Amino acid sequence: MTAPRDTAALDPQLLERARRWALEEPNAQHAATLTAELEAAEGGDVAAAEAVRSRFSGPLTFGTAGLRAEEGPGESRMNRLVVRRATAGIARYLLDTLGEDEAPPSVVIGYDARHGSASFARDSAGVFTAAGAQVTLLPRPLPTPVLAFLVRHLNADAGVMVTASHNPPADNGYKVYLGGRMTDAAGRGAQIVTPADAEIAARIDHEAWFADIPMANSGWDVADEELVEAYSEAALGVLDEDRREATGRDALTIVYTPMHGVGAAVLPGLLERAGFTDVNVVARQAEPDPDFPTVAFPNPEEPGALDLSFDAAADLGADLVIANDPDADRLALAAPEADGTWRMLSGDQVGALLGAHLLPRLEALGRSTACSIVSSPQLSRLAEHAGVPHHATLTGFKWISRAPQIGYGYEEALGYCVAPDLVRDKDGMTAALVAADLAAGLKAEGRSVWDALADLDATTGAMPSAQVSVRVEDVQIIADAMARLRSEGIAELAGDPVTASVDLAAGSEDLPPTDGLLFSTDTGTRVVIRPSGTEPKLKCYLGTTDADPQTARTRLAAVRDQIAALVAG
Repeated sequence: MTAPRDTAALDPQLLERARRWALEEPNAQHAATLTAELEAAEGGDVAAAEAVRSRFSGPLTFGTAGLRAEEGPGESRMNRLVVRRATAGIARYLLDTLGEDEAPPSVVIGYDARHGSASFARDSAGVFTAAGAQVTLLPRPLPTPVLAFLVRHLNADAGVMVTASHNPPADNGYKVYLGGRMTDAAGRGAQIVTPADAEIAARIDHEAWFADIPMANSGWDVADEELVEAYSEAALGVLDEDRREATGRDALTIVYTPMHGVGAAVLPGLLERAGFTDVNVVARQAEPDPDFPTVAFPNPEEPGALDLSFDAAADLGADLVIANDPDADRLALAAPEADGTWRMLSGDQVGALLGAHLLPRLEALGRSTACSIVSSPQLSRLAEHAGVPHHATLTGFKWISRAPQIGYGYEEALGYCVAPDLVRDKDGMTAALVAADLAAGLKAEGRSVWDALADLDATTGAMPSAQVSVRVEDVQIIADAMARLRSEGIAELAGDPVTASVDLAAGSEDLPPTDGLLFSTDTGTRVVIRPSGTEPKLKCYLGTTDADPQTARTRLAAVRDQIAALVAG
């Protein structure tokens, strides 16, 4: 048994910060938690001392994903002081960039239904207002795409969305968008990229306490429902109304789950207004619940997350399952196979289907498609076949949405941007409208989404994809695995020699540097390995291609087994 350590095991400066934090923490539960841990540490409790060290292991890093961490007390967690410090830094960045002669910066703030989200949003409004910004706070928990839309719709200089998206229940986060006078047309309403993240981070004072950060108690505007309606009206515009009768939207039976998130505040009404009158919301997941009681992880990609939806769909004889993640920026689809078994489509399958559906419009408008380098190349093949330009980008919609003349973009992690002029980010609600319209049209023809996917394979060759993910407690494991792979490489994939190995950290003429490795063979097999940007995961993206679908599937299965064994070691 490990011998207990006394309070001296905690660094005196750390101990001083922790004690002050416990006294000043406005969240009573957080204050009680930290106080109890400090008292236990003083009594020699090793676990309590380690918990305090973890909470004060260094300031939470502000990057291109903004902030994301477990909610709780301490400088390494998401809490009201960390949010106020970050907001003050963003305010300084806006004021410094715009200069004294410009009109005050304008900021719009949204939030989801996670623990702490409403308080973080109100604190952000107070700090921005005290700094002289003109602030619009959304009236209630709403999806991330509504906030992203309003940054463009209001021509705001910045937007903040308090959400941890699909992360575990204990987490929360803080996304930052730039718009208005703070960026160019391509980035207006998109999440921040380098160097804005570093310039904001440099202005965050991690030593500031509550009394050091000016805070207004009023003076900001609370948005009325007309702004939410503005999003809805714009979202409905992604559909071709001439198809309403021809596709028989009212004949499509849909099961929808918001995954205990905020999507139900908007999407069911949108579907009904678009003519999809048979929409059935999964009752046990319909209301926002920050504890996400029916799922292990509130992510449609996770095993079991759609089980309740499948049960409801089987009972109703439904045609389509639509799922959003908790902030409704991601979309998952599932459909019955010929034997009645329900199966979720992969992100790449949905990405290719939506892209093929939209390509005629994009060709007519002279717009392009884009997807991340970890996504299947099938969209690029389809775009080439249609004479539409295509761009490959780094992972993340902060990059995809900035592709030249972007008209449609996606990434395999269930993110789709079907209307970048409205929302320059992934939007699980407008994508759901397009997906439902596509499914209704197929049903009217007596066909299924599986038939449509077979048509795509006939055009491009079969291009199955898969993913292997390893979740860890210690992120050093991920760094060690990446170092090992950089050093040793991969010699072959499913028996075929690797003919190209690319370290993405070096960057290229087309792509900025990123922490990732790409291995490919002459037979069309490729593997991209990278750390997740939002979770403690090592993610491996696998794909191959062959004219024969069965050959492609067999090869992909072999690669998946090989990579799973490799990263597990």
